[in-house]
Amino acid sequence: MVIIISKRVERVYEKLTNIRLEMPDEIKNIIDYFLENQTLDYERILWILSLKDESQREKIFKISDIVNKGLNTDIITLKGVIEFSNYCKKSCYYCGIRAQNKQVKRYRIPSEEIFEIARNGVNMGLTTIILQSGEDDYYSDEELENLIYKIHHELKTAVSISIGERSKKAYERFRKAGASKVLLKHETINKNLFENIHPDKDYNKRIELLDYLVKLGYITGSGNIIGLVGQTIEDIAKDIIFMKNHNIKMIGIGPFIATHNTPLEEYKNGSAELTLNAYAATRLAIPYAQMPATTALGTIDRKYQFKALNCGCNVIMVNLTPDKYRENYNIYDEKIKVDLLDTARQIVNMGLRIPPYTLRKLPLLNS
Repeated sequence: MVIIISKRVERVYEKLTNIRLEMPDEIKNIIDYFLENQTLDYERILWILSLKDESQREKIFKISDIVNKGLNTDIITLKGVIEFSNYCKKSCYYCGIRAQNKQVKRYRIPSEEIFEIARNGVNMGLTTIILQSGEDDYYSDEELENLIYKIHHELKTAVSISIGERSKKAYERFRKAGASKVLLKHETINKNLFENIHPDKDYNKRIELLDYLVKLGYITGSGNIIGLVGQTIEDIAKDIIFMKNHNIKMIGIGPFIATHNTPLEEYKNGSAELTLNAYAATRLAIPYAQMPATTALGTIDRKYQFKALNCGCNVIMVNLTPDKYRENYNIYDEKIKVDLLDTARQIVNMGLRIPPYTLRKLPLLNS
């Protein structure tokens, strides 16, 4: 393995070497392995995931925070999400907008309106627009291709897409149109668990498509769900190793949230504490990844979403979907609205920074 040593890396190494002196042996072992390899292995990831002692957890969070802000930046990236359709042809057992949920009030936002919502987001200082939906074939590949092209080229902004399992050819078209980032969560690398929550059992197709998206040159995002029925911390550790080995650059990890009118509505929510452990372990295993403090975690408890920014996370996705639509995009119960101005204020109040361009566009931030 070739380890690149830059001035930024040297400063992180110096901080970790200094803090190492005050750490117990188990955490010294984590630091030593990271200093030598700039990553973590399965056993050390598993150890972090298993932590329950608050003192040890806080020490690991501090280490992951040093790595994140040292190797990347203390600027928290804000991305704007437009949830443009809650129609979905799939019936994943955990999801509130599954095709078989007849209680959902369905909507589709026309392309022209999506573009205007994106324009408003860019005018508020956002530099990435995420187009997200259920798996909805109502929007043809050509329509999405034209929309992506228009947003990227006319608004001069990055476009990320989170629209499920489209064809390889479609993703080629979207890439050429200007989409630079894509999110397709693997959800769990344990095939049995995956097939227990996906009635179409398309595990191999999902993994193959993820690898193809990387090959196409997308900044590819994936992620896992914490707290699936039957899941172990060994499964979660393998999820992290999978993302590390498959060149995943954006990582969305969130807790399972039991949702009404789904087959899993009676099950227990995933653990916020274990989710934070997973963030810290992932940051040390994949130090340069973009990793959002997820809305699912904020839905369980908003304070955890902001705590995650000191546990290795460096992105928050704010909601641009108009309320008349957003209230029906309930992929899980009580899904919170992550407001741009409120989120930016809280980040600044934590002593962290938001991108200067965004700051200039939010004059009310200091009011």
